[in-house]
Amino acid sequence: MSPCPRPDLISRYAAGDVGLDDAAGWAVEAHLESCASCRALLVDAVDPPTQDLLDRVARTVAAGIAVGPAPVRRRPWRRTGVLGRSLPWLAVAAGLMLAAVGFEKVYPDLPSLVLLVAPVAPLLPVAAAWSRRTDPAWELLVSTPRNGLGLLLRRTLTVLAVVLPVLAAAGWGTGHSPALWLLPCLAFTAGSLALGALVGVDRAAVGLAAAWAAGVIVPSISVGHLPAVLGAGSWPGWAAVTGALTAAVSLRAAGIRRPGGHRS
Repeated sequence: MSPCPRPDLISRYAAGDVGLDDAAGWAVEAHLESCASCRALLVDAVDPPTQDLLDRVARTVAAGIAVGPAPVRRRPWRRTGVLGRSLPWLAVAAGLMLAAVGFEKVYPDLPSLVLLVAPVAPLLPVAAAWSRRTDPAWELLVSTPRNGLGLLLRRTLTVLAVVLPVLAAAGWGTGHSPALWLLPCLAFTAGSLALGALVGVDRAAVGLAAAWAAGVIVPSISVGHLPAVLGAGSWPGWAAVTGALTAAVSLRAAGIRRPGGHRS
């Protein structure tokens, strides 16, 4: 331990003497950390108003430590995770499928709304699961090295794990072949991921959903029959498209960097 500084030096340090050079002040500070007797001299050298302030601060800090922080009230309904952030859109997707089943049962002469809606049912939840607007941890996420295709696929599979059972129930309830609702659904999901490397997954998903609604759903309802792309023999084409788009996702993996992002 260094030798104790002179009492007058400690007094000047306590008083904040501007004439005390930096080197001497640093030496006093370093010594005070390991010398209780000099710290006692420092307390005696402090003027009464300052000492009173220090005492009040010490009492306040001690009281706060003794009481501790108030317990955080946890809300069991608080939305967390991918499903929590996508929950409103998952509810929308489920509601659309249930409405499609209802319309198909009530109006059997209309083209199958289940087949028309199934391809785009998961797109809005996928967009919500990979959007910076719905992800409070976005800034933390973009700083991690695993923020690319692997994370996107995990989030997409989480969404599909919720949406596909609803589609399966709707398809079973209306008697449609699984290939006619499953393959278009997977094809559009893969298409949103592949196109997302260029324009962002959220934009791609919303754009594809809007294009399908305007180009297929509305015209099919207007003319009263399903288009050829949803006919009984269309599933091989959907299978080929799904495979090609899945391969494109792998090739464009470098362009998927972050939620809401696109090619870097």
